[in-house]
Parts: sequence; structure tokens; C-alpha cells
Amino acid sequence: MDNTLFTVNNVWMMICTALVFLMHLGFSLLEIGLTRQKNTINILFKNVFIISIGMVLYAVVGFNLMYPGTFMYGVLPDYFIDLFGIAPPENGLTAEYANGGYTYWTDFLFQGMFAATAATIVSGAVAERIKLGSFMIFTIIYVGVVYPITGSWKWGLGWLDELGFYDFAGSTLVHSVGGWAALVAVWLLGARIGKFNKDGSVGAIPGHNIPLATAGVFILWLGWFGFNGGSVLSADPGKTSMVLVTTCLAAAAGGLTAFLVSLFKYKQYDLSMFLNGILGGLVGITAGADIMSVTDAVIIGSIAGTLIVLGVAFLDKLKLDDPVGAIAVHLICGIWGTLAVGIFGDLAGWEQLGNQAIGIISIGAFCITSAYLIIKTLKVTVGIRVSELEEQEGLDIHEHGMDAYPDFGLNEH
Repeated sequence: MDNTLFTVNNVWMMICTALVFLMHLGFSLLEIGLTRQKNTINILFKNVFIISIGMVLYAVVGFNLMYPGTFMYGVLPDYFIDLFGIAPPENGLTAEYANGGYTYWTDFLFQGMFAATAATIVSGAVAERIKLGSFMIFTIIYVGVVYPITGSWKWGLGWLDELGFYDFAGSTLVHSVGGWAALVAVWLLGARIGKFNKDGSVGAIPGHNIPLATAGVFILWLGWFGFNGGSVLSADPGKTSMVLVTTCLAAAAGGLTAFLVSLFKYKQYDLSMFLNGILGGLVGITAGADIMSVTDAVIIGSIAGTLIVLGVAFLDKLKLDDPVGAIAVHLICGIWGTLAVGIFGDLAGWEQLGNQAIGIISIGAFCITSAYLIIKTLKVTVGIRVSELEEQEGLDIHEHGMDAYPDFGLNEH
């Protein structure tokens, strides 16, 4: 391969890696903005922990588990002894690796950023009432083992790849993997105090800083250019620019549709719905961003935006308390985006739709089972929920001994 093209590809992949890294700041700001002041440090701590432990785990076991080369029955890596640590192939720093697209090290770093995202999705859904220690244990197991195994089924050339399942950048393999765990965790944890009243009505628990939440969404939107743009795995100008266009249009359509549907349903201009609609559009387009037309992207984003409003209302009816809307955004829209590959774009057809459904169901079953076993075990051993007093007074004071805004007086409780 021409050395200049190899360098350009590699630099683009490193830029995309930086953009995906920036998404963790976006998630952090979104989560603290949509929750209460008294839990700010706790949420920030979780997000800092996730990216830190996620990268170490991906180096120790995750990368080799996700890309094992050979499988037993197409499901589990063939040689467990080779799972630990990262050692590049002899051609890892040359144009021979990955068909000359980029180096082994760039590949590892880019994929590692994706791995940490799955636990970040769970963090927002369980905010304000989960024990920090229990969450950290869950993160270690889920990011270290569960995410790489499901990823190997498609991206590691496992059985779903052989079947024909398609997920360009992770509507299912990243977002739904986190979303299924979030659903299980929210169910086992229970709702925050005051979220659901005895008469069945939903209690409002407003976030303390909507400007920060808005900034977080804009950072996530920007970061998604790396998330999807980098998944082209080269700097090919035609493919990359088209992916960025479909990604951006789906986000815009998702936001607009969510605010219009929520306006019709609730007679209010709801900014939080607008913001989550943008994220829903981004999640929805992620599975097929490289094979969709402009029109397809707008339709997929619009349907995702509608699903956000309906999904949040449905979860409230089920008494499932998700403070930031993570389940609606990442699970519901992740499922929709994955199915959309069989409905729109270059691969549309009944056979492809069936393959997409098989992928969703199999990964969902594995993630639900794994998350339940992990969280249920924690619940019956060390416990997963803080005490009523800790929840009412705030996790920042009880688990961290500090206040995120000490100059602003006492926290609200």
C-alpha cells in the first residue's frame, strides 16, 4: 500500500479515537445535568472509573476475547490461554495489518473506547441510588467479559457474522448491550424515592443543570462523527463523508421529531425530550450508517425520535425509573436501528430482517442472563442499593465526603 494513504488512514482513525474518547465527557455532563446536585460527584466518579478500568480490562483480556481468530462452535474463543495481554503481530506497525488500513495499536485503542461505552450507558440508568462498589464490580465483569464475547460474534467474525447479521458501528453490539444491562439493573434496583407515588402517578425529579445536559448532548453528537466515521476503518473520502451525513441527519431528525411528538402529547416544548431524541436518532442510524441514503437516514431518525417519547412513557407505566432515559435511547432505539438495516438501505429484504432479528434476540438473551446473574449475585451478597438516608441526603456526602458545589450553600435534598 502507498505509505501516504496508510498514514492518512491511520491519522483519521486516531482522530476518531479521540472523538469517541470525548463522548465520555458528553455522557458525564448529560448524566449530571439530568440528575440532582447532591449526586454529581458520584456520577462523575463512575464515569471516570468506567473509562479507566475499561481500557485496562480491554488490554488485559477484552481485545483478544473479542478478536480471538478461531472459535469453539462459533461462540467462545478457541484458545483461552492466548486471551491475556496484548502482543502485536510481527506486522502490527506496518501497512500489512488490517489490509493496510492502520496499525495494530490504533485498532486496539479505537475498539477499546467502544468497550467502555457499554457500562457508561448503565451508569445513567442506575444513577442516584446504586452502591458505588457494587457498580464497579458489575462494570469489571460486564466490560471485561460480556461485551467482548457479544462483540466477537459479529466483529470478531463469529457465528452472527457468518449468518449475515449486520451492525456497522454498534446499535446492538454497543448500545443494546448496555441497554439490556441497564434494563435489568433498573428492575432489580427499584425506583428512586419519590419517583412513583402511591396513587400510581409519576413524581417529577428534575435535573439540576439542564445547560450541562445540553452541552453533553452536543459533545456526544460531535463524538458520534468519530464513533460512526471511524467505523469505516479507513479515510476513504466517499464512504466517510456519506456516513457523517447520514449520522448528522438522523440526529437532527430524531431531535425534531421527539420535540414535536412530545409537544403534541404533553403540550410543552420539552428540551429533555429534544435532547434524547437527538441521541435516539444517533443510536438508530449507527447500525446502518454506511448503507443508508439521505432519505433513509431522516426516516430512521424520525422513527427513533418518536420511539423516545413513547418509550419513556412506557417505562414510567412499568414503574421502571431511568433518570436519564438511557433505556429508551440505547435499548429501544438500538433495536430499532438494527431492524432498520433489513427495512431500508442497500441490504433491505426479508432474509436480512430475519438475520437482524436473530442477532437482537440472541445478544439480548445473553446480555439479560449475564446482567441478571451478576447484579442478582451482588444484590444477595454485598447489596446494590444505598440506604434510604444516603439516598435522601445524597451520595456525594455519604460515599465521597464532599460537595460538587460547596460555594453554593447546602445541597437540595
